[in-house]
Amino acid sequence: MELLQKTIEKITGLDQEMMNAARTRVDNLIKPTKSLGRLEDLAVQLVGITRNAIPRVDQKAIILMSADHGVYEEGITIFPQEITLAQTLNFPKGLTGVCVIGRVSGAKIVTVDIGVKADIPEDAGVLIRKIKYGTDNMAKGPAMTREEAIKSLEVGIEVANEQIAKGVQLLGTGEMGICNTTPSTAILSVIGGFHPEEVTGRGAGVGNGGIEHKIAVIKEAIRVNQPNREDAIDVLAKVGGLEIGGMAGVMLAAAANQVPVVVDGFISTAAAVIAVTIEPKVREYLIPSHASAEPGGQKGSELLGIKPMIHMDLCLGEGSGAAMAFSIVDAACSMMQHMPTFAEAGMEI
Repeated sequence: MELLQKTIEKITGLDQEMMNAARTRVDNLIKPTKSLGRLEDLAVQLVGITRNAIPRVDQKAIILMSADHGVYEEGITIFPQEITLAQTLNFPKGLTGVCVIGRVSGAKIVTVDIGVKADIPEDAGVLIRKIKYGTDNMAKGPAMTREEAIKSLEVGIEVANEQIAKGVQLLGTGEMGICNTTPSTAILSVIGGFHPEEVTGRGAGVGNGGIEHKIAVIKEAIRVNQPNREDAIDVLAKVGGLEIGGMAGVMLAAAANQVPVVVDGFISTAAAVIAVTIEPKVREYLIPSHASAEPGGQKGSELLGIKPMIHMDLCLGEGSGAAMAFSIVDAACSMMQHMPTFAEAGMEI
């Protein structure tokens, strides 16, 4: 809890004075005002986050948290739980969606076992930060203890701090965990005050009971555990996931270190809801990537007050959308680095 508390205490708002100066500069670059749309807003946000008038994000990393879920027992997915382990081992090999997309911007993929229901070999290229072998079945009781939930946040903080200390200037969040749309939906339902019917999607593939059974399981988990929507750690512990806590911790650490962090899809958005509920100023450091095909993705973005940049019907997860958005962040930085103002170019307007 000490690391979590110290991290929260370090988080401040963005530098508004620098952002005002950045806005003035952007408005005077050699282009019509607002002609680069949201790229201009992103550039101003990056200045406010980094406290650098010419921001750079040359070193990038997606921190990918892997964990299993006890609620798998309820038959809510058609996929075997062993896929979590298989994919976790594939990330360091560069074989998955996030890996191939991350190549485009030179992002490294940092894979973390925070709760996989199996032992991972030490030479697999995975950071072993396992808290437990998957969560407990949230339909029958809390997914984890409060102490385990705090530890998941702190693992995310620790890994993010390590990457930032190595020079990483832009972070992204990613995850792997069979049936993790279920706890994500429960988190959003509780904190956002949504009926599960509004925000429950098919995920990677619902089980034989269909989406109605998945909704019923989420409702039962909320009924059994009665999470306190005002206490994000309580919600995380009772109906969340270890990888969700890990990603929320990454976001807290990014904000504390004044580093931008790109949010992936629905599960990452649920983690962002946890992080922002813990400390509302975290929202200012978040860069949304894509509009998830999951119904909860849009609701989560609206709850956070962030607007996704990419609309390509993505729903893979892993951090794949965040990796794609890295190139947009690069473009915003390039605009600030290389485009002159009219005055600098000697042009009269």
